[in-house]
Amino acid sequence: MNTGDTAWVLVATAMVMLMTPAGLALFYGGLSSKKSVINTVGMSYAAFCVATLAWVVLGYSIAFGDNVFSHVLLRGIGIDDLAGSIPTLLFVAFQGVFAAIAVAIVSGSVEERMKFSSWIVFTLFWVLLVYAPLVRAIWGDAIFGDLGELDFAGGTVIHVNAGIAGLVLAVLLGKRKRIHETSPSSIKLTVLGSALLWFGWFGFNAGSQLAADGVAANALLVTNIAACAGAVAWMLFEWCCGRKPSTLGLASGAISGLVGITPAAGYVDSTGALLIGLTSGLIGYFGVIKLKKVFDYDDSLDAFGIHGLVGIWGSIATAFFAHPDINGASGVLFGNTYQLLPQVAAVLFTVVYATFSTWGIFWLTERLTGGSRIDSKTELEGLDQAYHNETSFAR
Repeated sequence: MNTGDTAWVLVATAMVMLMTPAGLALFYGGLSSKKSVINTVGMSYAAFCVATLAWVVLGYSIAFGDNVFSHVLLRGIGIDDLAGSIPTLLFVAFQGVFAAIAVAIVSGSVEERMKFSSWIVFTLFWVLLVYAPLVRAIWGDAIFGDLGELDFAGGTVIHVNAGIAGLVLAVLLGKRKRIHETSPSSIKLTVLGSALLWFGWFGFNAGSQLAADGVAANALLVTNIAACAGAVAWMLFEWCCGRKPSTLGLASGAISGLVGITPAAGYVDSTGALLIGLTSGLIGYFGVIKLKKVFDYDDSLDAFGIHGLVGIWGSIATAFFAHPDINGASGVLFGNTYQLLPQVAAVLFTVVYATFSTWGIFWLTERLTGGSRIDSKTELEGLDQAYHNETSFAR
């Protein structure tokens, strides 16, 4: 065991943990209407708890075990066992916080119209039947690992997967009844949430090296560059389109840049990070402001526009900008045109698998909970009072 590597991954795990019940909860909570802030925060908080338990009981075994049931309840993993240079139990914990934020991202597409009980059931089955098998396919010993697909910290496994799942749920549940009357409850909460996400993302990306070394340092640096570039790109494009430069746009652009750099963080240099961040900010803006209007779907808090769409671009961009001096992998710009094949194949597989498996889990959830859509009275009253008997803001 390397004590330096272990210390770093311990810290990174704690940083990523903060992203779900704090960062994402506040980011989404500030974007939701005043009548549903508590429910929105609660969906992220509950997702973290349920997903963590699902991961420990069976999810880790599905994703990384010799067979599906080899590590049920972490059976067969000793305190001195190692995954590379860190304890296997720490690797379990690190991967577990990834599983939690992946499903929590999905909640952004269905806020203010999905029953809380249905969300709990959906979270459990989605982690076990969508997320864990996809982790095995992309990061485990399945086909994409053999093909050489590059996904350093979860571009396909987390962002494309969650973004597509969110879009599927949004379409299946239908639009909110008062969609045009809703407005963010607190931009301040959203900006604070984005800052916490940004902080946690350093653990998310740099921690994925599972070592305290130069690749981890580079991943942290390029993560910051891409976030700043995404924020500036969104702000300037918003400004040039005749809109006022908004703080919400800055925060959304930063998250877009972070999503875009996630699969590439361990493979690109600062120039690649700058270009990925700039383009990710523009794509995020297009997905949130333009695409949603064109296709008229109700992705409440834009999980697809920011995570799904930008995640697809980030995965493809990795094939172009991977620099051989960073981690040994070369992209198209460095003579390796083959790298496009596994990147595109992994994205297509993720889109198809996430679409159909999410639909299947929604069907199962509907039957187990008597329908997933809240009734009209609850929707008009607000989910905070109806489900939790709590309020976020003084009336």
